[in-house]
Amino acid sequence: MNLSRFSRVKLCHAPTPLEAMPNLTRLLDGPQLFVKRDDCTGLAGGGNKTRKLEFLVGDALAQGADTLITQGAVQSNHARQTAAAACKFGMACEILLERRVPGTAADYETTGNVLLDRLFGSSIGFRPGGTDMNAAGLELAEEIRARGGKPYFVPGGGSNRVGALGYVNCAVELIQQANDTGLRIDYLVHGTGSAGTQAGLVAGLEGCNSGIKVYGVSVRQPKDKQEEAVYRLASETAEYVGIKSGLARGSVVADGDYVGAGYGQPTAGTIEAIELAARHEGLLLDPVYSGKGMAGLIGLIRQGKFTKDQNIVFLHTGGSAALFAYQDALLA
Repeated sequence: MNLSRFSRVKLCHAPTPLEAMPNLTRLLDGPQLFVKRDDCTGLAGGGNKTRKLEFLVGDALAQGADTLITQGAVQSNHARQTAAAACKFGMACEILLERRVPGTAADYETTGNVLLDRLFGSSIGFRPGGTDMNAAGLELAEEIRARGGKPYFVPGGGSNRVGALGYVNCAVELIQQANDTGLRIDYLVHGTGSAGTQAGLVAGLEGCNSGIKVYGVSVRQPKDKQEEAVYRLASETAEYVGIKSGLARGSVVADGDYVGAGYGQPTAGTIEAIELAARHEGLLLDPVYSGKGMAGLIGLIRQGKFTKDQNIVFLHTGGSAALFAYQDALLA
């Protein structure tokens, strides 16, 4: 799988560590647990969007862009990393943030990721919940273009076929780490939202005939909608990188049982997962993505989904900056 033919910049500290989680393994009395530390990608505190931005910013620069535009929820990890990437390459950054999460604390729009967005010098505009955010971003791009700028619009989460290349590359990286250490990986579990991370992983792991199954834990949409979105983007990504065989629909699994009340609204299981990861493995998960993903993994182990002889890797997608915006929920 030759990814060198795509425009790319260097942003990610890779390969990210692949570590055992012996304490959680003992505590849960389940399969052997490992964590792929994509919270350690380096850019602006790290996170999974850094891998996507290597290809997205590469594409933007190849097109002569001088401004990155993106969108997300208020506490968007993706927006933070996009803002930082723009700084590294001397580009302006315009961020649109959707007030998607109801009942937030008074400082929700000023702390955590939003504080860092401002520190990186980005222009921020808020939009009401339910706004078509990609349409709003494209409209802003037209305004900037009319003023003589050269904008490049990055969709929410960096999730298109260009961004998904970052997780095709991660799949290849994980396979190499498994080969080098003699680790047979049965499942890769992670929180799935805007679809690009899971789509890239499925395309990469299936395209390499790895035998590793990807199990997504949806953080926003019900199972059928999330799987449809992931499969559509995974198929598009596979075609983009030249995987001729296509992808089986069964290669995409997105569990919708851990969404709770909605995006950005942590459940009791999310809070438990954050506490267990912190106190037993020294890992900082976030309340939106990795916390819900870990809640799903813990729930599945308790349900007997995995056997004790299996090796399960949890993809840590980062996001600890958002913890500061959820103090009331975490300290209740």
